[in-house]
Amino acid sequence: MEKFFKLKAHGTTVPREIVAGATTFFAMAYIIFVNPAMLSLTGMPQQAVFLATVIAAVVGTLVMGLFANVPYAQAPGMGLNAFFVYTVVFGLGFSWQQALAMVFICGLINVLITVTKLRKLIIKAIPESLQHAIGGGIGIFIAYIGLKNAGLLQFTSDPGTYSPAVPNATGDINVFADAVVSKGKDIVPALVKFNNAGVILALIGIILTFVLLVLKVKGAIFISILVTTLIGIPMKVVDVSGFGATAGLAESFSDLGTTFGAAFGKEGLLSLFDDLSQIPLILMTIFAFSLSDTFDTIGTFIGTGRRSGIFDEADEKALQESKGFKSKMDKALFADSIATSIGAVFGTSNTTTYVESAAGIEAGGRTGLTSVVTALLFVVSIFLAPVIGIVPVQATAPALIAVGIMMLAAFKDINWTDLEDAIPAFFAAIFMAFVYSISYGIAAGFIFYCIVKVVKGKVKDVSPVLWVATALFILDFVIHAIL
Repeated sequence: MEKFFKLKAHGTTVPREIVAGATTFFAMAYIIFVNPAMLSLTGMPQQAVFLATVIAAVVGTLVMGLFANVPYAQAPGMGLNAFFVYTVVFGLGFSWQQALAMVFICGLINVLITVTKLRKLIIKAIPESLQHAIGGGIGIFIAYIGLKNAGLLQFTSDPGTYSPAVPNATGDINVFADAVVSKGKDIVPALVKFNNAGVILALIGIILTFVLLVLKVKGAIFISILVTTLIGIPMKVVDVSGFGATAGLAESFSDLGTTFGAAFGKEGLLSLFDDLSQIPLILMTIFAFSLSDTFDTIGTFIGTGRRSGIFDEADEKALQESKGFKSKMDKALFADSIATSIGAVFGTSNTTTYVESAAGIEAGGRTGLTSVVTALLFVVSIFLAPVIGIVPVQATAPALIAVGIMMLAAFKDINWTDLEDAIPAFFAAIFMAFVYSISYGIAAGFIFYCIVKVVKGKVKDVSPVLWVATALFILDFVIHAIL
């Protein structure tokens, strides 16, 4: 194990990697419950999607750990699954099988742009100030997710500013869609009243987490997750009534036959291009999938890898100069690129590198052993889903807030007194949290970086790759406006 993962060279140990892997798993375990609930709105069997979600996470994360030897975990991405359901299926009218086919093609495109080094060129083209902004911005993004999960924020909207609920495949208004009907500038965040057990448990978890971190207790984040979960039992926030149940497992595997390979059937890929007039729309949709997936991953690697030393200067140099898959970043990008197609084969939306991996990295994870542990816990979750499910979001939210705070250190390397650096950095960082998207935060940073350089007469400072990426982002915004 030492020889394979090079633990001593990375300054870590087996126990530390195990704790880190478990921390990452519990920080992102919500996806095995949320993703099936969301994709099932399209008519996909929920238990099949549950298994597809776990399988995609296991395969993608194992490849990341065993091939790239980095502590990142993969699973179907939030945001991308919403685009799959509400835009591609409900909005554009494609079947879920056709949507899976588009996700599969998106995965092939990601493999192509990784093998041809396009992803590498994009990373090399991002200015250092923007890389720091992306790192700090991901910190804000993670902390914001933590605050929301903790239930500390409430959102209100003025009457008359709601959009219609999204109908499901049968034309009915579903409960899940009702949760996303509000939109517009009139929505205002506020602090909740501390009058319910869930919020109080989250506060206890936050205090416990930071006390342990300040005291430099080893495994502080993981310990806080476990203790907060236990405290939540007598507070009746944690429901242990289904503890140990494993009902419906055989049915889940049976349902998996419905989604496995559905992307290639007569209702999927074989019918996708029947209507020639739909081809431009199909290509634009695949492009939107691919762009978001690509930049979510790049942002996560840049934001967490540099600060933690996972991708050090030697690796960055190897990334720029080596051929093939010599550097860890090369291997990590390739591992991420193949996971989407694998997930589509089994029946789930885009698989991507999870920003919650930062929780495990902060817990000490430095090698692929962290990812292997996370993957094994995903396997266990197939049989112990009710047990895993008792860990409440109030227990994992403090970990995300803590990680977010730590990642804000990247902002210190930005020259905030120079607007030429400050403006792009601000938009890159702030947009990530405010629009709930890493890729759109990067898009805002790119766009304003180009604007500033043009105004300053420094057009030559902008890499051709960055110009192309910025143009693609603008095209993506246009596509979403049309769709």
